[in-house]
Amino acid sequence: MSEIKGKVVIITGASSGLGEATARHLATEGAKLVLGARRKDRLEAIATDLRAAGAEVEFVETDVTQRADVEALVSHAQQVFGRVDVLVNNAGLMAIAPLDEGKVDEWEAMIDINVKGVLYGIAAALPIFRKQGSGHFVNIASVAGIKVFAPGGSVYSGTKYAVRAISEGLRVEAGGGIRTTTIEPGAVDSELKFGSSHAASSEFVKDFYKQAIPAESVARAIAYAIGQPADVDINEIVLRPTVQEF
Repeated sequence: MSEIKGKVVIITGASSGLGEATARHLATEGAKLVLGARRKDRLEAIATDLRAAGAEVEFVETDVTQRADVEALVSHAQQVFGRVDVLVNNAGLMAIAPLDEGKVDEWEAMIDINVKGVLYGIAAALPIFRKQGSGHFVNIASVAGIKVFAPGGSVYSGTKYAVRAISEGLRVEAGGGIRTTTIEPGAVDSELKFGSSHAASSEFVKDFYKQAIPAESVARAIAYAIGQPADVDINEIVLRPTVQEF
């Protein structure tokens, strides 16, 4: 029997890309899903599709830059299903541009989504995991959190280095019973590549992403980590296209 079957899994950024692919994959494994994202219409369409296939799915319109939204998402999962087993902190923004462009608003948006959004998820779910004596955080970082993606990606890399650091600290502080996994993908087909407003950087990113692997590749990695026995904690998974050097 799958270790995933029956687990209550919350996914942020679930309206497309990695989040949607993960939801669809985990649904086939029998997970109970609670999906969060800003695009309520997309969430509703995905939920309707998965329910038609027999999955148990809830969704909550969620902006991860708003702490109250993230708290409401996690609270809804607990109220409906009685527990929370996994939180996939997936929502992200990649706005690539040289620092000289001074796109401070985009720097702040990446910090708010990529770093504070993860922290809001941890703050909302950790007390529940403590009370249960079990739980699993899956935080989506990037290969850009292993090697700085420069020029252009300095701030984005900074946010993903932060996710790795926070995840490792969380692993140590959480102790036994609570698992922490950091997923670090390379180029994966998703809407992430459309986050740059700087024209030259946007064209570079779109060209770079021609080598991208399907979002399902990351979904399988997440399922692998979640599907381990309770005494096994897969702490870090790095995956990228075989042709990707960076």
